Amino acid sequence: MNYSFIPLLLLGLFACNSNQKSSTAELSDKMPKMVFVDKGVYDFGTVTEGDTLERNFAFKNEGQFPLIINNIHTSCGCTTPEWPKKPIAPGESAAVKVKFNSAGKRGVQNKTVTVYANTDPAYSEITFRVLVNPRTDSSRTATVQ
Repeated sequence: MNYSFIPLLLLGLFACNSNQKSSTAELSDKMPKMVFVDKGVYDFGTVTEGDTLERNFAFKNEGQFPLIINNIHTSCGCTTPEWPKKPIAPGESAAVKVKFNSAGKRGVQNKTVTVYANTDPAYSEITFRVLVNPRTDSSRTATVQ
């Protein structure tokens, strides 16, 4: 039996594999990219226990395909996210609204909001901190925006 075709077969397999890696890298470069305006940890400053904070964390899709947010997970039930349900086109901007309720919280609070989307990597994180001072007058409530 003539086995002279084996080297050609192996060469063809390696060539196909390298083309696949190349096309995967090219596709990855075009994937949606969620780029947030706020870099690092956002500092809300100091609030009084019971205050509610709200912020829109703006981002831009810097990829070449529409960005779709699948889900968002928060590190605490005191943090509530709202996000766009429709795809964000390439080059377009949108925001994730985050509400933090400081009721029952005291001291430095560090929170994380994990945004899952059709991006590479598959998630991005929004982090914020706030110093919550105890309330002296429990009959007063306020909203800080």
